Amino acid sequence: MTTYLARPIDPAALKELRSADDAGRRTVPVTDEEGGAPLRCCLRRSAPGESIALVSYAPLRRWAAGTGVDPGAYDEQGPVFIHAAECAGPDGDGLPFTNAHRTLRRYSAHGHILGGELVEDPERFDGALRKALDDPAVELVHVRAVEYGCFLYEVRRA
Repeated sequence: MTTYLARPIDPAALKELRSADDAGRRTVPVTDEEGGAPLRCCLRRSAPGESIALVSYAPLRRWAAGTGVDPGAYDEQGPVFIHAAECAGPDGDGLPFTNAHRTLRRYSAHGHILGGELVEDPERFDGALRKALDDPAVELVHVRAVEYGCFLYEVRRA
């Protein structure tokens, strides 16, 4: 049986993103008055009053740079929320943000999309993720929000 791990944004990348994002924009911290923003640094929702930032992030580009592959046209960047200052990271190894419709986008070791799956029933999320990672051609999976299409986190085999 495949075991896997939800991965927050890497601490080294977070350090860079807290100064300037992947689009080259200066990071601007804000106080989250309402809470509820899905934080990609610690894989939880923000609490009211926390200092957060909305930054442009290119997850596949950063992964590809670390592995020496060229994702070509599959390279993209989009908005993600992070804590404006260093945080403790995730406090567990569970799968966050599974309570709504999600898309599981599968990528090869060359950074190319191998397909995806819309998961409408949160009860099916774990099975759909296992199915994706049981395919030996799949190197990693991006979990994305359906309503905005934004990146939530990456999953790799443990």
